[in-house]
Amino acid sequence: MFQSGMTMGERKLFVLAGEVSGDLHASEVVKVLYERVPDLRIFGTGGKKLRSLGVDLLYDVDDLSVMGFMEVARHAFFLRKVIRDLKKAVEREKPQAALLVDYPGMNLLMAGFFHRLGIPVIYYISPKVWAWKEGRIKKIRKYVDHLMVIFDFEVDYFRKHGVTAEFAGNPVVEETGNLAFPSKERFIADRGIGGGRQVVGLLPGSRKQEIFLIFPEMLGAAELLGRTQDCVFLLGKVPHVSQRLYDMHIDSSTVEIVDCSAYEVMKYSDLLLVTSGTATLEALCFGTPMIVVYKADWLYYLIGRMIVPLTSISLPNLLAKGLYADQKLVPELLQHEADAAAMYREASYLLEHETAALKMKRELIEVKERLGSLRPSRTVADVLCRYLQ
Repeated sequence: MFQSGMTMGERKLFVLAGEVSGDLHASEVVKVLYERVPDLRIFGTGGKKLRSLGVDLLYDVDDLSVMGFMEVARHAFFLRKVIRDLKKAVEREKPQAALLVDYPGMNLLMAGFFHRLGIPVIYYISPKVWAWKEGRIKKIRKYVDHLMVIFDFEVDYFRKHGVTAEFAGNPVVEETGNLAFPSKERFIADRGIGGGRQVVGLLPGSRKQEIFLIFPEMLGAAELLGRTQDCVFLLGKVPHVSQRLYDMHIDSSTVEIVDCSAYEVMKYSDLLLVTSGTATLEALCFGTPMIVVYKADWLYYLIGRMIVPLTSISLPNLLAKGLYADQKLVPELLQHEADAAAMYREASYLLEHETAALKMKRELIEVKERLGSLRPSRTVADVLCRYLQ
């Protein structure tokens, strides 16, 4: 619960992370900030990671994680209340700076509010305006004081549009690089998985709507694979999603499922079925071959296709563009193509053709190397400290 009442001279920072991934990335920055600015008070929105560090949260990412035009419309009244409450808290607490993390719909609106109050805006993980909604550049140019991007090509892109951007490094590279895992042999033994079996990971997404639309198709593909391949299936569950949402699909399936963390799924799987999003970038960092799938409500999808001029939707393919003669690095199955039969066909090919899977793994690792080795938790903290002094 958010508590007001600051002491005189205390440094204050507002942070707005509206999704689970943003909560994770922001928390790594906050850890460094607390080391450098001991009297720092941080408030805003986030999730379990930020709350565990002592950040005062007005709203949780569970409240804010909505996707699709229809879902946003259904939550419009609540989202307007969130914005009102955040603005009131900012006017009352008067922070020295604002850290906005990804989540462009709400963050660009709040950036204008901070700009009018004269509070510096540090935007970390820029909206992907190079992919869609390029008109947002005008707001970024007008309202953002310091733009921190996570792909090096974005620096030149924004410069061409009159915006100064700094390459922070990629948080996913940093965060996955900090992890330690036991050997695959140890993992298999601890989980009671028979030796020699192929391991297929299922990552249906972090939003309820994604899981509802995509997970049944993944399970259908798994059932088909189970008839022709000697496989075991790992399921990467998201902590903030109710177990019941998974069980309602698993209970009607005959697939052998082993529950584990998303990162364990990426680390130990021979092949992934993964919903398009941050998880594809994380899987790239592990070098794990993958099939990317995506499904949304039809209205959201059709409008998106009209305004997004992309031939690929997955981050591995977007990042590999130009490196491999514009060929798709990983298969993508979208909307009606993202069904059990299509997933089964793609997965069977990669499981049966080791050379193709090894080629994909090698190319994923090459793309990861292009993301650099900077530690964004420190580069972003460096910038914030200048504004907080």
